[in-house]
Amino acid sequence: MSETEEFRADIRAWLQENCPSGARGPGVIPWGSRKVDLPTDSRVWLENMAAKGWTVPTWPKAYGGAELDSTQYLILLEELQRINARSPLIGRGVNYIGPTILEFGTDEQKARWLPGMARGDGGWCMGYSEPGAGSDLASLSTKAVREGDQYIINGRKIWTSDAMHGDYIFALVRTDPTVAKHDGISLILIDMDQPGVQVRPIRLISGNSPFNETLFENATANADDIIGPVNQGWTVGKRLLQYERSTHAGINISGTQGRVAETPLPEIFSELLPTDDTTGRILDHDQRAALLKWQMRQRAYELTQRRAIEEAQARAPGFTSSAVKLTGTLLKQERDELHLAALGFDGLAWESEDIPKAALKHTRTWLAQKSLTIAGGTAEIQRNIIAKRVLGLPD
Repeated sequence: MSETEEFRADIRAWLQENCPSGARGPGVIPWGSRKVDLPTDSRVWLENMAAKGWTVPTWPKAYGGAELDSTQYLILLEELQRINARSPLIGRGVNYIGPTILEFGTDEQKARWLPGMARGDGGWCMGYSEPGAGSDLASLSTKAVREGDQYIINGRKIWTSDAMHGDYIFALVRTDPTVAKHDGISLILIDMDQPGVQVRPIRLISGNSPFNETLFENATANADDIIGPVNQGWTVGKRLLQYERSTHAGINISGTQGRVAETPLPEIFSELLPTDDTTGRILDHDQRAALLKWQMRQRAYELTQRRAIEEAQARAPGFTSSAVKLTGTLLKQERDELHLAALGFDGLAWESEDIPKAALKHTRTWLAQKSLTIAGGTAEIQRNIIAKRVLGLPD
């Protein structure tokens, strides 16, 4: 047996013994928040995987990882998928700010923050966009003023995902208003459990409120919790965005690949649409053709994901992440549209005693996932990055 085969066999045996049945298939994936109670099996799964270093498989062992190489990492992902196991931990801690600290942080910052992230001890939020600084992020106005060994922070952020359950937030703030706008920005870590941080939910068309407005009124942060040099947060913040986009694209090898099992689309179609009694073939030609085209594009996307992971020399692929992220989000939205079409009139209801709950749930999912081509960088921004950085087209 080769070393790779032995590694796979060891993982397979360990997962079979240590992955609870309640952590397989659709369900809760922890993101570290102390304010969200986890089902027992999800808690056990998180603890078991953290003990192995597999919540952040490629991180150094000193910071809670397992130091897996890209081949071992792919094997772990394949074995998790084989038993339909959910990811043990996802979120902006292990996938966004954690890798950024690994790359730009001091030894003290790494030792202070990373082991807790690997254990899922604290949920992280992202403080980038502001009411007057969305796509033009460098125009942000949230200020951080140094006073002794602290920074005093005032301003507000918008579209702060999951802030109502967040324990910490990493935020871009203006630390020097006298220089060019790109040059006076720093990335700082802030504890959200303090009087100076207020969270206001924003209601969406889906009826849910994962997004929030976050206000800082004389909030405080430690001066030694600025990641990277002071006033060079633009460079650090852009790198973090690559980790974010790589995570959305499923090609971030630093942290964990968030995965929750989905019912295969052909199975959904077979349940909702008339089929041939003998062959099981979907009778409607147009819907059958639409499903087939989507399956081909989805398979091509999955192969591109794998190639990007295998070729990655850094913890986050560079501008490839924009192309894969954009394609993946468009495919998810197309999947929702196909599912909605298969539901027929049942997919148009909001509340009804006569319509299956699964159909009502999908209507909300369909609406919520319209945000996918906004979150993590809009589709327009991704296309600009691809045009300029990948294809080399002129402005």
